[in-house]
Parts: sequence; C-alpha cells; structure tokens
Amino acid sequence: MNLHTQNFSVTRAAREELNGHKGMVVWFTGLSGAGKSTLANALEKRLHAHGRHTYLLDGDNVRQGLNSDLDFSVAGRAENIRRVGEVAALMADAGLIVITAFISPFRREREIARQRVGDTRFYEVFVDAPLTVCEARDPKGLYRKARAGILTDMTGIQSPYERPRHPDLTLETALLSVSESVSELLAGIEVAGCLEMPEYAL
Repeated sequence: MNLHTQNFSVTRAAREELNGHKGMVVWFTGLSGAGKSTLANALEKRLHAHGRHTYLLDGDNVRQGLNSDLDFSVAGRAENIRRVGEVAALMADAGLIVITAFISPFRREREIARQRVGDTRFYEVFVDAPLTVCEARDPKGLYRKARAGILTDMTGIQSPYERPRHPDLTLETALLSVSESVSELLAGIEVAGCLEMPEYAL
C-alpha cells in the first residue's frame, strides 16, 4: 500500500502540556449488567469536576452511530472493539482521558486495543459481577430475552466471556458501592503513573 505516516508540528506531548495531564484510556470490561456504564459515568463526572479533559465511549451509543453497520456475530463484535480501540487511541493521542464501557468479551481484541493505545496509557478495569447478580439486575432486559430464546448469542449465556487474566484493576460491584469503586479507580490510575489527582479527589 502506498501509505506513509504524516508527522505534524503539534505533538501529543504539546497537547498534553496544554491539557495539564496525560492522555490515556480507561477500558472497562465485564458482563452486561456488571456496572460498566454506571462506573464509567461516575468516573468521568469525578475527573471532569477536577478539570480533566475526558470523553466517554459507551457500547450502546457507539452501536447507534459509528458501528451501526455491525451485527453481534463473533466477527461483528471483534470489529466493534477494533474500531473502538482505534478511536480511543486517537483521542488519547489528542491528550484526552478516554473512558470506554464495552463488554469486549474476547481477550485478543482487548489486547489489540492495549497495543494500539500503548501499555503505559491503557488501564484495563475488570468490572466483576457474578452472572446471577447481572441477571438479577438485567437493566436492559437482555438476560430475560436470552433465557426465553428471543435473543441469541448473549454474552454469558450462549456466547462466552473471557475474563481478563491480568487486569490493572478488578472491581467487585456486588460488594462495592459506586463511590468506593471510583475511589479505587482514581487511586489505581495514579499508582500506575497514568494520572495525578489531588489528594482530596480520591
């Protein structure tokens, strides 16, 4: 292919200096109903309140626009996450703190996203809730439809979910409140060297 990388005058470092913080990706993964979107929203709200430049990419929202042409087959799900990883990497390069909330069931696609963003700028959060808890919550009614045979290829029912082997952080949302989870998130991100937060924000 006749493709060449263009180098521009304004660098990622320059954008980060202007923003006052490092660009990074916080990648939430877990079953439907585990609490990904709730935690992602709460984290963005906390970061925004402290002057951090953020953007939240959520599975349902992206499926209605950028990835509206994709189905829920294995290939469609893989392409969904590939595109999200590319967009997240570009936004992180712009100096933003990108928060993604996707089931992202397959390890391979999550690892590709990590490689695309860069290991030191990618923070994987496993939102760990037992299937029984997720089914009891069932905020979108998806598990009920899957059990009734109306919905096929439901992750955790007919389609597998591959748990992260070495996530940067695991949050057991059946045991932790949203506030406690966000505090653990901020502390973990800071310890990992991805972001500095004032002590009062933790």
